[in-house]
Amino acid sequence: MKAAVFKQAGQPMVIEEVADPTPHPRQLVVKVAFCGICGTDLHSTRAGPAALPCGSILGHEFVGEVVAVGRELTQHWRGGERVCALPFLGCGLCAACLTGRPFECEKVALTGIQVPGGFAEYVATGDRETLLLPDALELQRAALVEPLAVGLHAVRIAGLQAGQRVLITGAGPIGLAVLLWARALGARTVVMSEFSAERRALAARLGADAIIDPTQDLGAQFADAAGGAPDVIFECVGAPGLLEQCLVAAPRRTRVIVVGVCEQPDTFMPFPALLKELEIRFAVAYTRDDFETTIAMLASGRIDAGAMVTHVVPLGEMPAAFEALRNPTHQCKVLARIGS
Repeated sequence: MKAAVFKQAGQPMVIEEVADPTPHPRQLVVKVAFCGICGTDLHSTRAGPAALPCGSILGHEFVGEVVAVGRELTQHWRGGERVCALPFLGCGLCAACLTGRPFECEKVALTGIQVPGGFAEYVATGDRETLLLPDALELQRAALVEPLAVGLHAVRIAGLQAGQRVLITGAGPIGLAVLLWARALGARTVVMSEFSAERRALAARLGADAIIDPTQDLGAQFADAAGGAPDVIFECVGAPGLLEQCLVAAPRRTRVIVVGVCEQPDTFMPFPALLKELEIRFAVAYTRDDFETTIAMLASGRIDAGAMVTHVVPLGEMPAAFEALRNPTHQCKVLARIGS
């Protein structure tokens, strides 16, 4: 099969012929139709101790059709079924796997990090981690299930209540996913902080009530736009200094949910946060239920995230599109079209 193969940091991926995956007894092989490029992919291909080894195949936001079924699954799956999957290969036996939390499995292998991912014509997935897609949900829209599930998980971690005011820093794919779920779950006002003119426009299109300047006082700007202080703040960028910025903007007893991946040491002043009794929580990944909810909401049209997709490129052009995202301009979510 053809795959985009990571060679070394500082070099674009290379399209090569590699061996097709073979399913283990409780695995499936999926013919990939689309696979999204994620910020985590970019993090994993930068120079440093977290860089992936030569020969890695990234990609964890994939959708497609089942083409091979492990011998223990032939009564449950058949070829041609349209699916997406949590990008984890868990043991399938522990409490975490059995309750839909394979990310917490002690034996988990991360698809696109520790085992070959979806920037290829075929990818192996786990039985419990794979979900059937309804006929009403086209594959290109289904390619957004994974990033949307990240946003849903963060909103659930926050315990967001209808009628609350929300501040989101960063209008990238995850910030926009949080925006969509906050709107769907009844937030009174959603304000986003963003530099990029293109992403500011996209945030407005997807339902943000106001977009404010991240270089200015977030709390004052939010109060002007929303008529009051935020009840929940989501940090969706992951740059040093932004958590401190959120803590300064937060009023008493606000929840600050950290979703952005910060790769560098960061500092903040604890004393003001202590005086305000702020709650800081970190949100990572998702559960099977987050995926199921996202699929149902997309299929019913209650969540419409299509505008997040700004580019769809064939596999052969994906390495160049991937490198362009290291210094993005007008891109938001970029999908690689790998099959039909």
